[in-house]
Amino acid sequence: MAKKEILLVGAGLSGAVIGRRLAEAGHSVTIIDGRDHIGGNCHTARDADTGVLVHEYGPHIFHTDDDEVWDYVNGFATFMPYRNRVKTTAQGQVFSLPVNLHTINQFYGRTMGPTEARSFIETQADTTITDPQTFEEQALRFVGPDLYAAFFKGYTEKQWGCSPRDLPASILKRLPLRFNYDDNYFFHKHQGMPKDGYTPMITAILDHPSITVQLNTLYAPDMAANFAHVFWSGALDGYFGFELGRLGYRTLDFERFTHDGDYQGCAVMNYGDADVPHTRITEHKHFAPWESHDGSVCYREYSRAAGPDDIPYYPIRMVAEKELLAEYIDRAKATQGVTFVGRLGTYRYLDMDVTIREAMDTAAAYLAADASGDTLGAFHADPL
Repeated sequence: MAKKEILLVGAGLSGAVIGRRLAEAGHSVTIIDGRDHIGGNCHTARDADTGVLVHEYGPHIFHTDDDEVWDYVNGFATFMPYRNRVKTTAQGQVFSLPVNLHTINQFYGRTMGPTEARSFIETQADTTITDPQTFEEQALRFVGPDLYAAFFKGYTEKQWGCSPRDLPASILKRLPLRFNYDDNYFFHKHQGMPKDGYTPMITAILDHPSITVQLNTLYAPDMAANFAHVFWSGALDGYFGFELGRLGYRTLDFERFTHDGDYQGCAVMNYGDADVPHTRITEHKHFAPWESHDGSVCYREYSRAAGPDDIPYYPIRMVAEKELLAEYIDRAKATQGVTFVGRLGTYRYLDMDVTIREAMDTAAAYLAADASGDTLGAFHADPL
């Protein structure tokens, strides 16, 4: 296998993992990123005044059932146990999320056991809905109007900027309803946080003599001529200069503030009421409970539609976006010498473990195709 010059656009998880695998296989890898740091939206940094480890673009909690991915990240960082226990303020009270037996009993002022609670919730549910098609129908069918109004309706309207009637039922299907007192937000067997943050972990992944990282560097189309292959983890529509129009994204605005002591007593406090403009407050020292800090760094999060100059966070993937997405996918499949990867490159909501898994598989596919003399397909995964 001849040594090749490979370009990766984006120094986040996708670029780092693919770049490391290709560098270990003997290729020369250049990774560029338009920002002044590596890590993409996983970037973490120490607050100079408090020493708190801050997730600069919102919290990222690592959780997976993929043993190989778990072993991979532990090869580059020490992971500490962490359980994501989310609280929500709604209708003048604080409740635990996801909705569990404690939430149900507290909300209804009852002392039900699991079987009784399950039967009770079924009496609240709208059983006339047999095939939920929208987020609202899914909620009304499985939790009923009261829990829906308290915990889902207002928050969802703020998060997505539209009525839950306009969102697919699949969004709510990802959220569990538990008839026990388990308030661990995730249910994967591996859960944790890198002890020193994600940026040192990604720095370690990129620490290879055949990898060159160039920050504050934007991709220009004429760069491709200097490389055997390009891996693109930027926005799919951005690669094509938004020629067909822009795909829809939600972005986040962060209102940072500090506090002497402990501000809210938990890492994440959601705000379910529609008349509270922010979706949640995150208190970052609680994401590293093995550390101790007198001061605290907090962020209020506000969700809105992403504009041309905003950092995109969540692909909307509603009907109009899917139609436009199909056109961009056709273009991507017809583009030789480029592989589209990651959340932005495939226009899908991907957790970190899935991002790493797909990056590992993409690198393996490239190396196998290269060894056999084939051309790697231009598009790694079909995001429709």
